[in-house]
Amino acid sequence: MTSRQQRSFPLSFPRQYARTQRFTLGVPRAFTVSPDGQRVVFVRSSSGTDRSHALWVLDLDGPAGETRERVAADPEALLGGAAEELSAEERDRRERSREGSGGIVAYAVDGAVELAAFALSGRLFAAELRAGTARELRVPGPVIDPRPSPDGRHIAYVTRGALRVAGADGEGDRALAEPEDAQTTYGLAEFVAAEEMGRSRGFWWSPESDRLLVARADDRSVRRWWIADPAHPDREPRVVPYPAAGTPNAEVRLYVVDLAGERTEVEWDRDRYPYLARVHWSSGGAPLILVQARDQRTQLHLAVDAETGATRTVHVDEDPVWLELLPGVPAWAPDGRLVRIADEGGARVLAVGDRALTGAQLHLRNVLDIGENDVLVSASAGEEAAEPETGEIHVYRVNELGVERVSEGAGIHSAVRGGAVTVLVSARPDTPGSVARVLRDGAEVAVIASHAETPVLSAGVRLLEGGARRIPCAVLLPSGYREGDGLLPVLMDPYGGPHGQRVLAAHNPHLTSQWFADQGFAVIVADGRGAPGRSPAWEKAIANDLTPTLDDQVEALRALAKDFPLDLGRVAIRGWSYGGYLAALGVLRRPDVFHAAIAGAPLSDMRLYDTHYTERYLGTPQDSPEVYAANSLVTDDGLSAPENPARPMMIIHGLADDNVVMAHTLRLSSALLAAGRPHEVLPLTGVTHMTPQEQVAENLLLLQVDFLKRSLGLDQGQSGGSGPDRP
Repeated sequence: MTSRQQRSFPLSFPRQYARTQRFTLGVPRAFTVSPDGQRVVFVRSSSGTDRSHALWVLDLDGPAGETRERVAADPEALLGGAAEELSAEERDRRERSREGSGGIVAYAVDGAVELAAFALSGRLFAAELRAGTARELRVPGPVIDPRPSPDGRHIAYVTRGALRVAGADGEGDRALAEPEDAQTTYGLAEFVAAEEMGRSRGFWWSPESDRLLVARADDRSVRRWWIADPAHPDREPRVVPYPAAGTPNAEVRLYVVDLAGERTEVEWDRDRYPYLARVHWSSGGAPLILVQARDQRTQLHLAVDAETGATRTVHVDEDPVWLELLPGVPAWAPDGRLVRIADEGGARVLAVGDRALTGAQLHLRNVLDIGENDVLVSASAGEEAAEPETGEIHVYRVNELGVERVSEGAGIHSAVRGGAVTVLVSARPDTPGSVARVLRDGAEVAVIASHAETPVLSAGVRLLEGGARRIPCAVLLPSGYREGDGLLPVLMDPYGGPHGQRVLAAHNPHLTSQWFADQGFAVIVADGRGAPGRSPAWEKAIANDLTPTLDDQVEALRALAKDFPLDLGRVAIRGWSYGGYLAALGVLRRPDVFHAAIAGAPLSDMRLYDTHYTERYLGTPQDSPEVYAANSLVTDDGLSAPENPARPMMIIHGLADDNVVMAHTLRLSSALLAAGRPHEVLPLTGVTHMTPQEQVAENLLLLQVDFLKRSLGLDQGQSGGSGPDRP
């Protein structure tokens, strides 16, 4: 086929969506601003289909005030054109962070942002950011998570479970902490820290660059699971230490280690507070750690004496339901006050020292930067805000004098700041992609280019609140739909659970929903109770009972039917992970509402999911077996209830998934079969909890549409009219 013939056929959305990794390729990200305001460092691939990211620098103080982008490190040049090879440890790290691309996907810098360190194919590289040169440092590998010291003289990294350090020139490489056995690692985050706590690191430099805090993880007590590849029976199963609910976690300790390898253990009551959730070490005060009880209802902010390892309590948080871990806190302000985000007075507020600086008008999401005179945060509108801002997240400056919004216009906004320079990234509901603007003292000085592809379709999303509970919703109708065209079959498309906001005031998050709409559906995305972004009470309404997440899907559907052309006799629901659980729950418990379901990687048996996530919401299986039974699909009463009609269900699962393991789907399928309920199972060979493979991701969308049309009878007539068991 000639190139002209190829161009005559427009690229389909499923193929483009898969090829661009959900339109994330070519987008600049991972920004760092130098403290002198002269450089912005970031990673970006060369096009919207290039999976290999390079390290870039934007110079802000060129001749005559000009700005200029330049490559600081090119993976293809550094590897001599060779394909990237990942160690098993690096693959696991990327899986935990949901990173599906390649090249320089992560880097770390010194205090002046003049030296960057990163790993490629398990090899250590350093880039001089002012000079624009990069070189390999010959050290033992495979290298994981290299980080320069603040003074730029050393680079610490992990290899084979050992923490090592080398000079910035590669000389003097040596081990600072070596594992005692195969069950021990130094400098790496254990599974639940990386997967659930948002702590991906295991070592932290001191501000003086003379020592480090180093986490030691011992997983010998963690139960071993074996994940096999049935498509390759000649291969041994992969052994995975997996801390399922109610079973032992890895034992985590923390040490102060100097550059000679001398260590001092940090002391706290690890039996009562086993989770090392956060570590912060800055010039604002002593090393600061946040440790959490296993039931996540109590946590301590502890200051560490770096000489003796002794700790003193700075603050205690307690909550009768659970305590949420949030990015950027705890930390010290430059004047030594503790900065934290707290649930107080029914709101999630920013607290500095003994004062709450925000109130119920804002729902705090993240501390982005702590300056001399203010704190930069991201937040959404609180439940007492003057006007609803459905799906919006904004950037604010907060200090003793009040709150000032930095971002403007409806959208999802985030920021990175260094001194007087801020990189403000904004995604909006009516425009594809995002824009990264560089501001100096509030005035725009540059826009960092994005090479992302423009989607072949446009999402016509309508953001609103539905029902008595004012449930945040996004509604998408087929492109070109006109009033009077008739009722539309409905596809509920939620995540619908904790830590998974889907109703966002941005364009790209709704592209897949729009594509489903264009196949002849009215698509509804609803963020009910449990989803982030409203209030602590909204999020914690699911404690010990996940069914409110399903109730809110039903309420949103029925409320929106008053204003949109929804055929309530043809309603399907699809989702992945928690959304997959919710989809299956829908057809089992509410077959009067939902007539078909697509459950992707569903959490079917809550006893099989990890400790930190599952126990936060349900307690332990030992203490609350009835709670686990009531919230698990494999023990659901709807399976055996003869009055509940069987509804078509497609279950999709990656055989290599080490997060929601394949056992969830196998147990659900067995329970459905025992109850005489027909269903389809689609196993994905070699696929993890992500689906980065292009052909797999594309065909998954096509197969789902085919299943929905078959199940709702849409391949036999018009989209409207009477459907299966129409009420």
